[in-house]
Amino acid sequence: MQGRNIFATRWGIIGVGAVIGILAPLLQKLGNPGNMGICVACFERDIAGALGLHRAAVVQYMRPEIIGFVIGSLIAAYLFKEYRPRVGSAPIVRFVLGVFAMIGALVFLGCPWRAVLRLAGGDGNAILGVLGLTFGIWIGTLFLKNGYNLGRTQATHAAVGWMLPLIMVGFLALMLVFPQIKDQPSSGVLFYSVKGPGAMHAPLLLALVAGLAIGFLAQRSRFCTMGAIRDTVLFGQTHLLSGFVTLVGVAFVTNLVLGQFNAGFTGQPVAHTLHVWNFAGMALAGLAFALAGGCPGRQLFLAGEGDGDAAVFVMGMIVGAGIAHNFGLASSPQGVGPHGIAAVVIGMLACLFIGFTMRKKSA
Repeated sequence: MQGRNIFATRWGIIGVGAVIGILAPLLQKLGNPGNMGICVACFERDIAGALGLHRAAVVQYMRPEIIGFVIGSLIAAYLFKEYRPRVGSAPIVRFVLGVFAMIGALVFLGCPWRAVLRLAGGDGNAILGVLGLTFGIWIGTLFLKNGYNLGRTQATHAAVGWMLPLIMVGFLALMLVFPQIKDQPSSGVLFYSVKGPGAMHAPLLLALVAGLAIGFLAQRSRFCTMGAIRDTVLFGQTHLLSGFVTLVGVAFVTNLVLGQFNAGFTGQPVAHTLHVWNFAGMALAGLAFALAGGCPGRQLFLAGEGDGDAAVFVMGMIVGAGIAHNFGLASSPQGVGPHGIAAVVIGMLACLFIGFTMRKKSA
């Protein structure tokens, strides 16, 4: 099935952005939390809770959308002969970057996808998040310009590329074998929220189908929110940015049609109004995404097409969610967690250390 990839054209990626911009508000309408039709960081946090990696009872649910992202990408990669199992170098660095990316995202309360979806839903606090994200990615581009590199990737065994997709299939199997029991916080194996954002979810099958569709389309189009900002700053290229902007515009219109648009700063769902830390949390996340080579969604899609490095980053984010909630780093609508500010400072220092020490010296 070779030939021109229409999804990789400018109109193709605009179309993919439009599809995501429609599906995310629809998933919210179908039961997902407010301004959180899709949030890769939040949903991976919920998965960490479902597995018992943290004890925050209000954010525990095995999100089918994340499973769908990986499997949808895998299907597309195989259909179009783009499945390329590969690994690079510095796996522990990629893991650490995933941990700090998650911590930064949970201080803000959202990944880049949710930042723009919050904006499209009228949440003014997301403006600070998007500005912080852009600032963090800009710092990352300075390192990229000065030789920052985590090393070359190389071909490896097909089984390596299958690891994360198989893990996701296992998660889905657990969800089917141990489904949620009404008003019970545990199925005996998985944990399920009975209140809070974790208890709000679209029907399993619809959420899974939406995730599969987005995973398929994003793999074909190379959709990436971090890459959109990076390419614009580094090269003046707006190809990815066109899909990113379309997502915001279409989600805004869809929210208006569905009656989900509510402009303001206070009283927004799963959000706080501490502007400095909205900015700083996403600055940390943006820097970690830039150093790792992709936003959290893109990392899932890359893992689906066989990228073992992306899989390590994803696992870092899931573990990072457990750390964030167990150690009081994650924010809530009441504000930043008791140790969240210290975590952002430490995370920025750690990412700057990685950026400065992993540069190739010019000959």
